[in-house]
Amino acid sequence: MANPVLVVMAAGMGSRYGGLKQIDPVGPNGQIIMNYSIYDAWKAGFRRVVFIIKEELLDAFRERIGTAAESLMQVDYVFQSPDKLPEGCTIPKDRVKPLGTGHAVYCIRGVVNEPFAVINADDFYGAEAFQCMYDYLKNATDDDTYRYCMVGYRVENTLTENGTVSRGICETDDNGYLTDIVERTAISRNTNGVISDPEAGEIPEGTIVSMNMWGFTPSFLDELDAGMKAFLQNELPKNPMKGEYYLPSAVDSLIQAGRATAQVLQTSAQWYGVTYQEDKPVVVEALRRMTEDGLYPAE
Repeated sequence: MANPVLVVMAAGMGSRYGGLKQIDPVGPNGQIIMNYSIYDAWKAGFRRVVFIIKEELLDAFRERIGTAAESLMQVDYVFQSPDKLPEGCTIPKDRVKPLGTGHAVYCIRGVVNEPFAVINADDFYGAEAFQCMYDYLKNATDDDTYRYCMVGYRVENTLTENGTVSRGICETDDNGYLTDIVERTAISRNTNGVISDPEAGEIPEGTIVSMNMWGFTPSFLDELDAGMKAFLQNELPKNPMKGEYYLPSAVDSLIQAGRATAQVLQTSAQWYGVTYQEDKPVVVEALRRMTEDGLYPAE
């Protein structure tokens, strides 16, 4: 079996951080969250990582992240650019905003031919998440259905005390397959301890949410080609400057058509991320504690 590949979506980092020099160090020796993801992935068994970035950030990215990653595994770079489109498709010439997470993964076609995991660059997923993802993907094969997966977190383990968060609320069938995923954009815990969203209402603890950690067989990349075409022809004209093709909706359309399953791999891990500037001390403290406990090397 081919060894699974880790794919890191980092093309949005430049705009959020004003270039890469401002990436927040959170570890005891200036590490950023991505350093921990690479380390956890390596420990789980991944030996190749593909970073999806903006081309103009290549030198800064390689200096800040790539060189350290190269000490553990093979590193490749793919550029998310607006000219990478299915044959015959175009977008408005003055469109600046990237085309979304679905398009980001579409850009790895021809570079990745093995089962692969996809993560966000700036989320801390925890070692358990990478291990269960690797264990699934190393044996992943399609049959008459595409066999994908995602890591699902308990909603209470993905909140911040400093505002609302956006999460995909997941529903599963009796076999643990994803049946529905609905994006909720303003989830928070109130002073009474109740987790809720203005549209969804109360969300019980234990509800499984997606943090955009997906696992795919190579078949998904061909499906993204068809999905991108449909999006560019049917959806983008409705919002030509800001419309985006999202990874969860690409998966969902295949599930609803009965052509794919997505096994939900549940983890009790605590998610960490710097959604708000005030979140940073919490992440710093958590990583300091994990380092002291021997879960991560100080360097």
